Amino acid sequence: MSDVDLPQHLPVMVDEATRLLQPERGGTYVDCTLGLGGHTRALLQHGAERVIGVDRDPQALALAGRALESFGGHVQLVHADYRTLDSVLDGLGVPLVAGVLADLGVSSLQFDAAGRGFSFRRDEPLDMRMDQSQGPTVAERLATVEESDLADVIYQYGEERRSRRVARGIVMARERAPIETTGQLAAIVRRSLAGQSWQRIDPATRTFQALRIWVNGELDRLDEFVRRAAVRLQAGGRLVVISFHSLEDRIVKHTLRALDRTDGVVRVLTGRPLAPTEAEIALNPRARSAKLRAAERLA
Repeated sequence: MSDVDLPQHLPVMVDEATRLLQPERGGTYVDCTLGLGGHTRALLQHGAERVIGVDRDPQALALAGRALESFGGHVQLVHADYRTLDSVLDGLGVPLVAGVLADLGVSSLQFDAAGRGFSFRRDEPLDMRMDQSQGPTVAERLATVEESDLADVIYQYGEERRSRRVARGIVMARERAPIETTGQLAAIVRRSLAGQSWQRIDPATRTFQALRIWVNGELDRLDEFVRRAAVRLQAGGRLVVISFHSLEDRIVKHTLRALDRTDGVVRVLTGRPLAPTEAEIALNPRARSAKLRAAERLA
């Protein structure tokens, strides 16, 4: 497959991440959320000797492998969840690394590829799993979840103040017919919130975000991952985490702060999170909510 055939993807805050990770020092780096390989490419081009690319999406791994073919043995791809970083490194016989990067956002591939169900811009099967070989789909979960539990999910993960109205609308709709497509779900949410002002976003946006986080367990063990990633850094090694909503950023911020002030494991490099430039947002609007935090391992 040629580069022209590959899906187009712009890695978020690649310049900032590369500057902080300092790949010019050489050594082994881990790109914990490989996606289509944009960050990994930048690390290798700036001097990293080896990048271990991890992703739980087999489709992304296959496409990234093709996109990074020219780097040969300098790239090693692993199908795994980034939160199993210890197991990945132990399995490869790698005790410590020079840097770890985690971009927690949903990739352009997942949003744009047909049949994944992440977006309500197309009517397609309601899946949303990052790894389609694991676990139930959103449609399967919505068929059995209790109304009160669903309301809690939508409120907690989507920060949707009217979550009980949405949950009630979904439960009433599923009593009439199974909810199997993104179009069905988006229409149900919009009806449930009829009469409310849309403000800047579609009324279904927060519910879709919440269900995606829920089905993929995106916040589960995130604090544990940050701690384990810090421990697997060599002295002077760097950790960079890019998050895309306040729930993720809050966990990363507090975990890094504890590792710095309480445990003395790292030195936080970003007192406040870095944000993308206006130029990047103009080129890639999906970057607008990104926040980058970084830390350096102490001796």
